[in-house]
Amino acid sequence: MLSVALIAAIASLFITPPSVALLSEIDWKTLATLFMLLSVLEGFKNENIFSPLLKRISRINGMPGLTAFLVFSVFYSSMFVTNDVSLIIFVPVTIILFRAGGKEKLILPVLTFENIAAIRGSLLTPFGSPQNLYLFTRSGIPVSDFMLMMLPLNLMSLFFLICFILFLYRKDIHEKIEIDTKNICHEWTEEGRKKRILYISLFVIILTTIVTRTKLWPVTLAVTAVSLLIFDRAILRKTDYVLLLTFFCFFVFSSSLCGNPKISEFLEKSVGGHEYAWSVLLSQVISNVPASIVLWPFTKNLRALLYGLDSAGLCSIIGSLASVINLRLYLREYPGKTMKFIITFTWISLIFFVIVTVPQLLLIKNL
Repeated sequence: MLSVALIAAIASLFITPPSVALLSEIDWKTLATLFMLLSVLEGFKNENIFSPLLKRISRINGMPGLTAFLVFSVFYSSMFVTNDVSLIIFVPVTIILFRAGGKEKLILPVLTFENIAAIRGSLLTPFGSPQNLYLFTRSGIPVSDFMLMMLPLNLMSLFFLICFILFLYRKDIHEKIEIDTKNICHEWTEEGRKKRILYISLFVIILTTIVTRTKLWPVTLAVTAVSLLIFDRAILRKTDYVLLLTFFCFFVFSSSLCGNPKISEFLEKSVGGHEYAWSVLLSQVISNVPASIVLWPFTKNLRALLYGLDSAGLCSIIGSLASVINLRLYLREYPGKTMKFIITFTWISLIFFVIVTVPQLLLIKNL
């Protein structure tokens, strides 16, 4: 994926030569936020900060109940801390719990459900995803109008997620799981107290920065980077820079497309009236966040554009940056299993996409 993104980014620079304007169009805030979260949550794992959470969740001894708890934790938390943040928090927890309970065969379908939950839960709020925030800011639409526009999709997705979970456990709705917490819940030591305080404090600061949408995010970035350099430099070597570079290449590609006059002229003639199809299809090439940046200037129907962008991640891994994050989190635990993830993800997500597309098109046409 990085190779494809890198080739696309380099090729795009021949379409639009590099410039200061091109650099300014890159979504540096998203990249900075992702770097901070990946680093700090790596610290969470190192210092066993998830242990109390794992102990509480492990008391749920039924697989349908545990799956529902994890999926809907992603669904609702994504509305406030963005879909990628929600996945960064709950995907590692899911892998740890299912592995400890001997249910690894169910990890992939459940991670796919969580991915759907992140995409479809976050669409309700203006700050649930980067593309929502971008379009909300550019359009100037009131928060209440935005949420009312997205509410039917959110409720519909909630219902279908429940159906998917029930279908997964259709053979044994009372399937049990026994989690050995001794292997996953390590006691906190006094020696690690300072680092635990550091990581929890940084996490709170980062989430506050995300939720309040403050323009002071560079300050948060500086505080995080300096703190890690001073107190736990080893964590910086574990941060997933491959994922960060992949995102950077996507942003370079989309910014280059926007900056080319001939491409802009073509989009001006083609996008208006076909926003849903354009947003879904273009997202499969450059992902939905860059696609929102490319398509917004040529959009006549905000609802159609939003519905398409918030559904694009159901078609393929590349359709949503949140899906790319999910894949990377999985591969860090299961190297070399890319195709296994993509196959499971694709067929489940595509079924969900087909189910919700017709109602969405009816809403676009009749409202």
